[in-house]
This record gives sequence, C-alpha cells and structure tokens, in this order.
Amino acid sequence: MVHGNPNWSYYWRNLIPALSDRFRCLAIDHIGCGLSDKPDDSQYDYTLAQRIADLESWLDQLGVNDNITLIAHDWGGMIACGFAVRHPERIAKLVMLNAGAFRLPTTKPVPWQLKLARTPVLGALLVRGCNAFSRGAVTSCVTRKPMSKEVGDAYCAPYDSWANRIAVHRFVQDIPLAPGDRAWDAVLEVERGLELLTRKRMLIGWGDRDFVFDHHFLAEWQRRFPDAELLRFPDCGHYILEDAAEELIPAIRNFLLSSERGASAP
Repeated sequence: MVHGNPNWSYYWRNLIPALSDRFRCLAIDHIGCGLSDKPDDSQYDYTLAQRIADLESWLDQLGVNDNITLIAHDWGGMIACGFAVRHPERIAKLVMLNAGAFRLPTTKPVPWQLKLARTPVLGALLVRGCNAFSRGAVTSCVTRKPMSKEVGDAYCAPYDSWANRIAVHRFVQDIPLAPGDRAWDAVLEVERGLELLTRKRMLIGWGDRDFVFDHHFLAEWQRRFPDAELLRFPDCGHYILEDAAEELIPAIRNFLLSSERGASAP
C-alpha cells in the first residue's frame, strides 16, 4: 500500500484489517512521511526517482518477490507504477485510488492550490510554516462527510514542525509540469512503461470531487487501461478511502479474492 502527499500509512488503517486475514499487508511510510525518518536535503534526495528506488529496495529486503498487488493513492500511484514497470513479472494486480502515473493531462489546468504551494518563499511559509497543505487536505479532500477532529489531527501528527514538513513541501515541488523539471524524465519513464501493465488486472476507485485527480486523470486511466474495473463515487473527494470506506473496502477485498477477470469472490 503506497500513500501519497500530504499523507502517510494511516490512510490504510481501515483497509488493512479488512484484508489481513487472507493477505500479507505492507504499508510503507515514504522517507520524510509518517513514522519514517525526516532527514534534511543534505541527507536524502527528495525526488520521484529516489522514491521508486526506495520502494524497490524495501520490497526486496522484505522478500516480496512475486504475486504483488499494489494499492496506491495520489503520488503513490506514480511511485507504485514506477516499481511495477521495472518489474511487471512481479505484479499480479493494481488498485489505483485517485492517483496518477503519467504527466498532467493536457486538458487539465494546474490547480491554484498547487501553484501557491510551489511559489518560492510563500509556498514554504504556507506548507512548512503554517502546515496549510496538510491541514487543508483534511478539510477539502473529504466531501461526502466531514473528517472528525481526531482523524484530522492524526493525519497531521507526523508533520508537527518546519523540519518535519520537508517531505510534504518537496513532493509538491517535485510535480513535473514541463521538460527540465527535476522529475520530468522519471515520469516519462513510468508513463512509457505503463503498456507493460495493460494485461494486469486493475481496479480504479475514484472520487469525482477531487480537485486535482479529477475526470481528466480518470479519462487517461481509462484510455490506457480500458479493461480496468471502475468504482466511481460522484459525491466523494480525494481521500476516497475516508469518504467511501463502506463501499470501497469490501470492493477491494472482493477484487483481491477474485481469481480471474470479471470473477466474483466467494
């Protein structure tokens, strides 16, 4: 299970108990996120290429060599697919939840929130100084029902200081929007490799009220993976596992238990 930004493995807290009786469940905290270490720039390269390498190394060290199902959200989609296109023979299934694994669709404008967070000086003050990106997510990324204060505080808990918010800011800065951007070549590599995954079974869970990963991204997923199973929630937002847990978690379990395309789980 591969989380995105501004997030951590807490996002999977309700999914893991629903699967762990039948599956080995592994939830990574990216470096700088959640309960992982939060080094500064002199100690760690906060780039997409490094994130993919981290996931690869982590799975190798854990001895997870085949029959892998990758469940990914947000930036986690790019990181997970970055690993998958390098090792398609190790992948059994893919679950993508309001995620991307390709460049920004040409029809999709850059949301103002991301532009603001990427603005020199001001972006750092907002993201690292005020924790605006993390705090904003717990209010704007759920649209079916408000997130409780307890859950919202838990999402933000690892990001409790300027130093500990470095990964949140670096993720935003690493979004590739044009050739020459630091992550551009890494994204192209992932995007071009997606054809290696087209025969893998895929489930897409999608909240239509996501202001970043919206219908433009969903259309691109459907174009690239026309056989993917789709669960679409018109009233749900970016944190789809919060908004649509009652429907989505059983559907993911059913998808993992099913053995053939179109089959139903017992």
